Amino acid sequence: MNYKTILVSLLAFASLQVFGAQSKMPTEEMQKILTEMDKKGAKPIETLNADEARKQPTPTDAVRSVMAQSRDANTEMLEVSEVKDITVEGAAGLLPARLYKPYTKDKGPLPVVVYYHGGGFVLADNDTYDATPRSLASKTKAIFISVEYRKAPENKFPAAHEDAYAAYKWVVANAASFGGDPKRVAVAGESAGGNLALNTAIRARDEHFQLPTHELLIYPLAGTNTETESYKKFGNAKPLNKSMMNWFMDNYLNTPADKNDPRINLVNANLKGLNPCTIITAQIDPLQSEGKDLAKKMKKQGVKVSYRNYDGVTHEFFGMAPVLREARSAQEMAASRLKKSFKL
Repeated sequence: MNYKTILVSLLAFASLQVFGAQSKMPTEEMQKILTEMDKKGAKPIETLNADEARKQPTPTDAVRSVMAQSRDANTEMLEVSEVKDITVEGAAGLLPARLYKPYTKDKGPLPVVVYYHGGGFVLADNDTYDATPRSLASKTKAIFISVEYRKAPENKFPAAHEDAYAAYKWVVANAASFGGDPKRVAVAGESAGGNLALNTAIRARDEHFQLPTHELLIYPLAGTNTETESYKKFGNAKPLNKSMMNWFMDNYLNTPADKNDPRINLVNANLKGLNPCTIITAQIDPLQSEGKDLAKKMKKQGVKVSYRNYDGVTHEFFGMAPVLREARSAQEMAASRLKKSFKL
C-alpha cells in the first residue's frame, strides 16, 4: 500500500467517525465551509467557559472567508433597503434588536417576522446571524425584527424565553410605527431560536394573545433526549455535537430537572391550536431527529406542518445561501411558506 492510498484510507476513516458509516457525506460546498472552519482553529466549546466560548471563530466567519475566496458567491439576496439597530421591550428591560426592511413597491404596511438567533441560549448575537433575516426579508418582502435576549449562564432559564415573548408582544403593539402590519406578524428562529419562536406561539395561545401567522423553525432545539438516532449518528459532527449540547444545557438550565420542562422539551408540549408551521432540519446534525419528531407531534395535534430535511449539510447551514445551494433551496421553501401565511 503506497503513501497516497494510506492517506486516503485515513481520511475516509476519520470522516466515518464524524459522520457515521451509514450516512451521506457533506456536499462539496458544505465541505469547503467545514474545512475553512477547521482552519480558523476554534477550540472545543465544551472545554471553555462562556466568555471564552463567545470569542471563538464561528461558522459565519468561515462562510465569510469562503465568500471572499469565491467568484460565484451570490450576495444579491442579502440586499435590503434599510438596516437599523433599535431597542424593544424585553421581560426585564430594553433589548437590542435589528430591523431589516426589504426593497418593495408596496406602499402599504408590510408583514413582519420576529426572528430569534441561535447559540444554545449562551452564544452569538444579531451580527453572527445577520445573513438569515437579510435573505428572508429580501425574499418575503416582509420586515424582519431580529431580537436579542438575555444569555446564560448570567441569566438562567427561563430568561431567554421570557424575553422572546415580551419582544413579540412589543412588535405586535408597535408594528405600525415602523411600517409593519400588526395583524400579520410571524415568528422564526434557528436552533435555540427555533425553540424560542415556538414557545412564543404557545404562550400567545395560552394567554389568548394574537397568534403568530406562522412559525418558521430551522433545526430547532426541540428535545432533551441525547440518545436519538441522529445523536447516535452525528454526536461528533461539526459545528454542533453532543458535548456542546450538554454544555449549553448545563449553562442555561437551573437544574437537570428543567430538561423535563415542556418549554425545553417541546416534543412533549401541548401544540394544539397553533397556526401552520414550517420545520427545516439538516442531515448531519444531532438535532435532526427531534426536529422530525416535533413535526410528527404537531401534525398529530392538528397543526398544519411543512417539514423537510436537507441531506449533505450540517447544523447552521441555513444562513449560508451565498455559497451553499441547499441553503438557497431551504430559504426559498421558508419564504414561500411565510408569504402564504401573510395572505390573511
